[in-house]
Amino acid sequence: MYFESREQAGQLLAVQLVEQYRYENCAVVALSDGAVLVGEQIAAALHCVLMMLLTEDIQIPGESLSFGAVSQNGGFTYNGMFSTGEIEEYAGEFHGYLDEQKREAFQRMNRLLGDGGIIDNDLLRNHVVILVSDGLDNGASLDVAVDFIKPICIKRLVVATPIASVQAVDRLHILADELHILDVKDNFMGTDHYYNQNIIPSHEETIAKINQIVLNWR
Repeated sequence: MYFESREQAGQLLAVQLVEQYRYENCAVVALSDGAVLVGEQIAAALHCVLMMLLTEDIQIPGESLSFGAVSQNGGFTYNGMFSTGEIEEYAGEFHGYLDEQKREAFQRMNRLLGDGGIIDNDLLRNHVVILVSDGLDNGASLDVAVDFIKPICIKRLVVATPIASVQAVDRLHILADELHILDVKDNFMGTDHYYNQNIIPSHEETIAKINQIVLNWR
């Protein structure tokens, strides 16, 4: 399944969600700038807030594998698809490199957080939280998002994404209460592959979308 744009994919997901959640207290949390384009459509349809949780994957050197991810509060979450033995092996082999990557990722996020308006824990509490991605090839970003949300008392955790790999879906069944996924791929080709338009707004434009979402309620 291919989409004209992330906005169009978000509209399709909004149709699935609006009947059940239109009159619930919801909060949409996007996992990237691209996911904000998807989540904006859902938040507008549900008349709810839109936020973004900053996370950054830490890659294992020489392999297209995520070792885990850092969240905006500095917490690090290992990729839940790895066994304890695999984590220990990678951590031992690449200890210095991985620690440096974590520090750099946290510094980058701190600079972005200086723009303000990313996420507010009080607006998640006792709400249905809808985590939105524009494409999931593994569960790493969801693992770190769930760790970030875990201390907050929420009503229900829903994951919505236009496209996901089989591997990611297997992980999502463990992490989330409910899934809304438009297409699942055995051979995930990378998120951009599934969109005809791949123009991602600047971070400043993303912040503006988040701050103006109430004006776009429909």
